[in-house]
Amino acid sequence: MENKSKINQLLSAWPKNAVYLTSWLEQQGYSTQLLNRYKKSNWIVSFGNGAVIKSGDQPTVEGALYALQKQGNSEIHTGGKTALSLLGKAHYLEFKRQNYVLFGAKGEKLPKWMANQKWDEEVKYNSSSFLPPKIGLVEKEMNGFTLQVSGATRAMLECLYLTPKHQDFVECYEIMEGLNNLRPKQVQELLVQCTSVKVKRLFLYLAKKANHSWYELLSLEKVDLGSGKRKLVEDGVYVPEFKITVPKELANGEL
Repeated sequence: MENKSKINQLLSAWPKNAVYLTSWLEQQGYSTQLLNRYKKSNWIVSFGNGAVIKSGDQPTVEGALYALQKQGNSEIHTGGKTALSLLGKAHYLEFKRQNYVLFGAKGEKLPKWMANQKWDEEVKYNSSSFLPPKIGLVEKEMNGFTLQVSGATRAMLECLYLTPKHQDFVECYEIMEGLNNLRPKQVQELLVQCTSVKVKRLFLYLAKKANHSWYELLSLEKVDLGSGKRKLVEDGVYVPEFKITVPKELANGEL
């Protein structure tokens, strides 16, 4: 009866399509032997080494993030264009997401059980320390899970971090155009904390080009923009104010 009560308690609290970490379950009093018994009874199913799912569920990327954030104390979060899309800031640019963009702290790796899965969208994971791990995140309800995702400002900075190799300049500007209600105080904090000169210069260039009112409220003298020029593209246009070379179509307004 005790075991039956325990499995009922576990299954009733288990969010639909969520992944659970076996290490976390063991900490909650579910021994390896007990979990093996649950597997034999087809209540739970292995989901790679170190993770399990509820029998019959179809785990999602959000369900995997639930395990990482809520049970594994991970810094990995939805970021970049995917976060902007979830926040309603980029959905007009594409009909269907092709990639699911994740960011994590420098040196932090996706667990193999997540990295080796075939998801509906291709997971693009970026490990970086160009922004501190805790700032600029928001709580977002996603398919039954409350997870931390990048807020609009942080997500925009993450997009620019991926420029130009993995993110298009012009698309970044189109996203920036829609960010007319960013909070200057948060923008200021993130720019001060950001360690990428390229990202900061490009962010400010796009914000000024988009003529956002919050741009005028920033204290740019407190933002370290480094020294020297940054050539971001070949055969582009040099912008003296921010010492960056950007694509011609962006600089000349031919969008």
